[in-house]
Amino acid sequence: MSPDRAPVGALFRRFRERLAAEERAAAADRAGGSRATGSGAGVARTDAGAAGAGLAPQPPRDVPPTGRRRGGGRRRGGGEQLNVPPAEFTSYYGRPILKAPVWTWDIPAYLFTGGLAAGSALVAAGGQLTDRPALRRAGRVSSLAAVSASAVFLIRDLGMPSRFHHMLRVAKLTSPMSVGTWVLSVFGPAAGVAAIAEAAPWLPERGVLGVGRRLLPPVGHAAGLVAAATAPALATYTGVLLADTAVPSWHEAYPELPAIFAGSALASGAGVGLLAAPVEQAGPARRLAVAGAALELWGSHRVEKRLGLLSEPYTVGSAGRLLRAGRALTVAGVVGALAGRRNRALSVLSGGALLAASVCTRFGIFHGGVASAKDPKYTVVPQRERADRRRSHPERPAS
Repeated sequence: MSPDRAPVGALFRRFRERLAAEERAAAADRAGGSRATGSGAGVARTDAGAAGAGLAPQPPRDVPPTGRRRGGGRRRGGGEQLNVPPAEFTSYYGRPILKAPVWTWDIPAYLFTGGLAAGSALVAAGGQLTDRPALRRAGRVSSLAAVSASAVFLIRDLGMPSRFHHMLRVAKLTSPMSVGTWVLSVFGPAAGVAAIAEAAPWLPERGVLGVGRRLLPPVGHAAGLVAAATAPALATYTGVLLADTAVPSWHEAYPELPAIFAGSALASGAGVGLLAAPVEQAGPARRLAVAGAALELWGSHRVEKRLGLLSEPYTVGSAGRLLRAGRALTVAGVVGALAGRRNRALSVLSGGALLAASVCTRFGIFHGGVASAKDPKYTVVPQRERADRRRSHPERPAS
């Protein structure tokens, strides 16, 4: 113990004396009125009385306390306001509120290739029904290549091919993943048969292969129509799949995501037609480009304006840059497609712009959703707003 310090016993005696003085002051206050203006021990609660009684100065109890606001002003109702910043809820016991998707680039690439396969199948059907062989051939081959790449990306994300097979054990209409698995299982073989049928003219005219030469075209036509019939489901189910998650900016955009993905699929398929088909056969591709661009631009505008705070992840960072680039490329591609009716070079540039726009849109939507899951404000603030609306507008009881 330091020699300059008072012994513990002396400190305890001072503490007891102070308690006794305060008890006497309280008794005098109860017997003789105001402590601030009275005499005797009660004045110990004023600065002068406290000094006389050997107590620390304290404000008189009959004077209302005044607290200061953070900016230096005074509160009207009296009392002290603690200068504590508002609480920011960021985690549960140090863990994030939502677990952000752990998907890598395979998933947005899967979204793009799936949409490209669906759009190309529709372009091929347009060429088939309007007797445009170059457009039909380009659509069928592109559809098979895209759906094959899509299956590779999906299996890479699942980790092992058997998991895709296991999902075929059940068919559940309320599960977007189950529906998508069955759609892929129907679309893939149909697109494959339709593409193989394009090789019929290369087969010999006689023998067993000659039989294949005669049978493949009608079988390919039927398979092409089956692929086109399932293409809308293939193009949109991924949007439903994302909206069915708890990721805030995906879940809240459930009306727009299928429309955006459908428009992006049509535009990308049209891009293939503009790239591969002569300008005189690219009429259906140009019309699909206009329809797809209109649908995609409408949906992108809605997700950036309708969702309130949850629109923010789609306008900032990498997601914002990608979506702005996608819109610019979409507009440029449509303008070029319409202006390049007789210009092959301009038609090719327009097709490339539409394909690049689809890539930017799919990756932008993906990154926007991931960003909204990582920042807790996109989860907490909308929940509080919904709770406030329920409190301010309670539902009327049923009569």
